[in-house]
Amino acid sequence: MKKQIFLTVLLAAAATLSLNGHAVYAASQPQLLGTIAEGVHFSESVLPYDGGLLIANYGDIDNVRADTHKGYILYAKDGVTTTVAAADGRLSKPKAMAVKDHYLFVCDLADLKIYDLHDRLAAPQIVHFPENGDKIVNCCALDGNTLYITMTDPGRIYRLDVSHPDQLDGKTAEAWLSVPGANGIAAHGRELYVVSIPTDFATVQPENVVYHIADVRKPKLERFYNQAGLYDGVKLSEDGRTLYVTDWKSASVLAIDTKTRRATTVYQRDSLSPADIGYDAGTLYLPDLLHNQILELAVQ
Repeated sequence: MKKQIFLTVLLAAAATLSLNGHAVYAASQPQLLGTIAEGVHFSESVLPYDGGLLIANYGDIDNVRADTHKGYILYAKDGVTTTVAAADGRLSKPKAMAVKDHYLFVCDLADLKIYDLHDRLAAPQIVHFPENGDKIVNCCALDGNTLYITMTDPGRIYRLDVSHPDQLDGKTAEAWLSVPGANGIAAHGRELYVVSIPTDFATVQPENVVYHIADVRKPKLERFYNQAGLYDGVKLSEDGRTLYVTDWKSASVLAIDTKTRRATTVYQRDSLSPADIGYDAGTLYLPDLLHNQILELAVQ
């Protein structure tokens, strides 16, 4: 996706919106705790880790499907930024991340790449997917020894046994459940929440909503929040009561009460490019992709 395509889909959020029986209520902006900009270059995803923040960067705003080999991952902690995965050609468009033991899982174009955080110079392991043609591995969520992975094209969730994260090179993930435009995913116990984005990343369709899977042992997809959008990141509060979702369409972050399904706009700004958020103990970490910064927002 080129920069101008991103910009055309950013619309100012209204104070109160209503669609398909759901309302979005405006709220006062949360406290901005700070920003991270050092070394950040088109960051699509962040992940709180070991008291700091892992930051995945495209390094280039060329087409989101382009294999540019310019991606890299930073680690920011206590005001110091270091490199976890260098821009050495092994990453192109690093997106969502997860950590199991000391292994870092990174969604990158058509593959899942796994870095050993104890050996940062080692080549990553690569997990493949049983799909042909154009595809984007977009997000992942860890539930014990199972990693759930979304692929926007063709719209599917995969799963992978990660009980031995050092033995995954060359493995193929298992196709599990179809979800239209599958993008961000969050796990809470046996529950999963998945947000949808159109496959052209611009033209919103009725199926581009927030979905829920109540029990992964008996997977059944239900529409959870019916307002269609350009949804990207999704994270749950510790108690599972609040679902935080980023939406490019309204240039905002929503907080959805998982009991009432009422949504509140907790942060919105014209031209905001809200990518895959991180969350930890009442703080949201929001990549503002086009502006090369991470916003730290107090939400509780």
